[in-house]
Amino acid sequence: MTTSFLHPALLLIVGAVLLPLVREPFRKLYLCSVPIATFVAVLALNWQPGVYGEVVFMDRWTLTFARVDNLSSIFGFIMGLMAIIGTIYGLHVKDNWQHLASWFYVAGSLGVIYAGDYLVLFLFWEMMAFASTFLVWFNKEEGALAAGYRYLLVHTFGGVLLLLGFVLRYQATGDISFALLNEQDTHLFTWLIMAGLMLNAAVPPLHSWLPDAYSKATVTGAVFMCAFTTKTAVYTLARAFAGFDILIVLGVIMAIYGIVYALMENDIRRLLGWEIVSQVGYMVAGVGIGTALAINGTCAHAFAHILYKGLLFMAAGAVIHSTGVCRFTELGGLYKKMPNTMAFMIIGGISVSAFPLFSGFVSKAMIVAASFEAHLLWAGFLLSMVSVGTFLVAGLRLPYLVFFGESRCSEETMSRASDPPWNMHLAMLVAAFFCFLVGTYMPFLYDMLPYRDTTFHPYTSYHLSETLQILVVTAIAFVFLKDRLAARPTISLDLDWFYRYGGRLFLWLAERPLQWLDTAWGAAYRVVGLYGLMVTARFWAWFDWHGIDGLVDGSALCVRAIGRRLALVLQRGHIQQTIYYAVTFAAIILIAYVCL
Repeated sequence: MTTSFLHPALLLIVGAVLLPLVREPFRKLYLCSVPIATFVAVLALNWQPGVYGEVVFMDRWTLTFARVDNLSSIFGFIMGLMAIIGTIYGLHVKDNWQHLASWFYVAGSLGVIYAGDYLVLFLFWEMMAFASTFLVWFNKEEGALAAGYRYLLVHTFGGVLLLLGFVLRYQATGDISFALLNEQDTHLFTWLIMAGLMLNAAVPPLHSWLPDAYSKATVTGAVFMCAFTTKTAVYTLARAFAGFDILIVLGVIMAIYGIVYALMENDIRRLLGWEIVSQVGYMVAGVGIGTALAINGTCAHAFAHILYKGLLFMAAGAVIHSTGVCRFTELGGLYKKMPNTMAFMIIGGISVSAFPLFSGFVSKAMIVAASFEAHLLWAGFLLSMVSVGTFLVAGLRLPYLVFFGESRCSEETMSRASDPPWNMHLAMLVAAFFCFLVGTYMPFLYDMLPYRDTTFHPYTSYHLSETLQILVVTAIAFVFLKDRLAARPTISLDLDWFYRYGGRLFLWLAERPLQWLDTAWGAAYRVVGLYGLMVTARFWAWFDWHGIDGLVDGSALCVRAIGRRLALVLQRGHIQQTIYYAVTFAAIILIAYVCL
């Protein structure tokens, strides 16, 4: 154990605090240098695995701020890399508060990844939730404020579940370490912790916040949000719940559920949000399978997903930044106006669709192979079929509706459309390069996986032929079905329908029955309680005036009258007589004392 180390999250926090003090022409250089320094700190920390930053808190708990092993190293690496890409993408943003929120958000993610106990985990977990909320609120468009409040409420609820879970665990075991839980010995705290973590992973039915918030975030904020929240949650699930069978079922449901809603979506970022739900389903299923190959596949797919999903959100953000439009029914035919953005979106789309030579091909297949290897044929088959929907949504429907097909743009939209600033280009270029690098040079990714003795070869003739068949058949199907998959100005009802109507029901209960009861109780109190209180108060006022005050005042008057009478009798001006009375009285007292 070593206590002297530099936590990468601390660099981002200090950098964020000092950012408002930095002025041009050094501001952009500073914006780039802080995440680069953070990434270097991550590399330095990953270079020497071990436990760092142990602090004894209140002479009772040992807090571990950095546990570095194979699992935390790969997630720390990709989070640090994405912090650089996301910051470069947002260099044109003049609002320092957006950069502050983004860096605190990334710091929270890195803190969670390296946390060795639940107290440190919870500290950074809540930092993530609150910092990312501002990335939604900083967007000034209609609905962003409400989406941010819903996002905050949902994640606060998840944090409460997590807190309750590890408090109950500590009460039962006396242990706060963040470690793998036992599926064969589950308790209430097991399921509470799992629910709190699954909420951030957007596992149905705890998922509706994701497409809602990501579509309302700022252009740069959405790029950060798509990379960190769900993948950090995947890491925590892999750390604590690897091998839990329930996650296999939930993961497969996620994969199917997300892709179905993405096929119907009209908003470009909501489509990508639903696609995140689907892809994270692969990772959750991989955690549930729990074998070495499955955990490797989960980590590899999370790594690849951050890159290609970040690229897709950056391309979508470039479209929104340029045109001010986010709905497919108001886009189309932009390939001549935004050719570079189109190319980057296509690269992101074919990466998530598992095209050979791109990142999704070498990561997603690992989870499917682990399913078949574990004799979970139903899971492997369904996850393979979801690949059809993924290519249909992200590889075909998305670029077709934005850049090709019939133009639905207004003249104003078309006149504004153009490729984004240089910094957005550079960020997308870096992400696209890594999508290609991961897909062509496997040791770059595979040498960072947790179980490095477990081998997987994606470029087999069987896997290549299977993938190409799926892609070709899907492309042919799209040619015939593209009219059915066209953009329509519809709203797809989701499970949040129950949340919203549940909220309306609660509001109705508060306004009608509960308010009526409160009003009736107030009236009853005024008629019965308040009247009785006033009567009682009047009685005690009368008793005080006539009883207590009369007794005290009467006693005083009586003493005064006796004193005056004695004065008339005893004080007549004759000193001899006064001395006689005094001596006689003293003698009587003395005799009484001696005799009694």
